[in-house]
Amino acid sequence: MNELVFDVPLESKGERLDKWLSDAESSLTRNAIQKLIENNAVLINGNPAAKNYKLKGREMIIVQLPDPEPLDVIPQDIPLEIVYEDDDLLVVNKPKGMVVHPAAGNYDNTLVNALLFHCKGSLSSINGIIRPGIVHRIDKLTSGLLVVAKNDVSHNFLAEQIKEHTFTREYQAINCGRFKEATGTVDAPIGRSKYDRKKMCVTEQNSKHAVTHYEVIEEFGQYSRVVFRLETGRTHQIRVHSAYIGHPVLGDEVYGKPFKGIDGQCLHAKKLGFIHPSTKEYIEFDSELPDYFHKIMSQLKKQIGKVN
Repeated sequence: MNELVFDVPLESKGERLDKWLSDAESSLTRNAIQKLIENNAVLINGNPAAKNYKLKGREMIIVQLPDPEPLDVIPQDIPLEIVYEDDDLLVVNKPKGMVVHPAAGNYDNTLVNALLFHCKGSLSSINGIIRPGIVHRIDKLTSGLLVVAKNDVSHNFLAEQIKEHTFTREYQAINCGRFKEATGTVDAPIGRSKYDRKKMCVTEQNSKHAVTHYEVIEEFGQYSRVVFRLETGRTHQIRVHSAYIGHPVLGDEVYGKPFKGIDGQCLHAKKLGFIHPSTKEYIEFDSELPDYFHKIMSQLKKQIGKVN
């Protein structure tokens, strides 16, 4: 059984245990932590934590992670575009339309199914039997780079960089409208919508700090090609922040509206950079924009030509 140990600072007094732990350990969701608490696997100064425990400050917290269960997700021989691989990790360029890990309605043909076949089971177990090796995710209809951990040490090392905002994640998107400023920052907390639990939104209630930096690099009439750099990594962050400032990502059917010629949002995780778990050297990867992205740009340029 793996254990995670945390020392609570005095300034955290009054915070809920489950929320504090989910902020302190990015590899564990709040829901997962609540289940661990229910199973008496979270100890406060050596004693099982109460469900609604509020921190007093200066406690020692031990989180006992269960041994991984036998994996029942089926390895599948699905082609992968592997950008880099070594004994600790691999970087994959995920195609648009591929789900990252199994979930309701998608139990096969996911990136995890492909990884299990390719890596012969040599993946980190931090995120359990459904998400082995998955350090961070990108949406089904978002293409691009993500890193996969082959062991728990690498997983924790990479997750810590995400937590400390030293992990480079740069995206390119086509957004609706023309931006007033060529560069800017959206600093707005993101939480789940109380009106639609499948959607995220900018809200002060039950939210997490979220910061997105952007730069407009090209304009096509009433559309803009934008580079986004994530400082934090919340669910649907770029899509939510883009809609919040009035420039939804083109084709985003959840936070914007459909666009003819594209299935879902025109968003690509183009650049990824981090310190390697073993060499302790910074490495960075850059991917080409996919075909669908180029087709949309050509389509928009043709429309401008017709107008002019």
